[in-house]
Amino acid sequence: MDLDSLRQQIAARRKAAGLSQAALAARAHVSLPTLKALEQGRLAELGFARIARILAALGLELELREANRSRPTLESLRQEAGDD
Repeated sequence: MDLDSLRQQIAARRKAAGLSQAALAARAHVSLPTLKALEQGRLAELGFARIARILAALGLELELREANRSRPTLESLRQEAGDD
């Protein structure tokens, strides 16, 4: 997952939770300008500690898993989607 995907998920989760950017920034102990820049895609780097605090404030966490370096097969995509 890259920072762009992460920022999109953070913004979507914040909106679904009914939180303003200011409220999430306060809960996560990050500045409002930092959170705004993250959600608007204006940050190239944020740092793990800040990302972890933002995710925790949204009830989320990062999870490590083995990287899949090969392209998925059509069958694996269907299984993932729940299509039989």
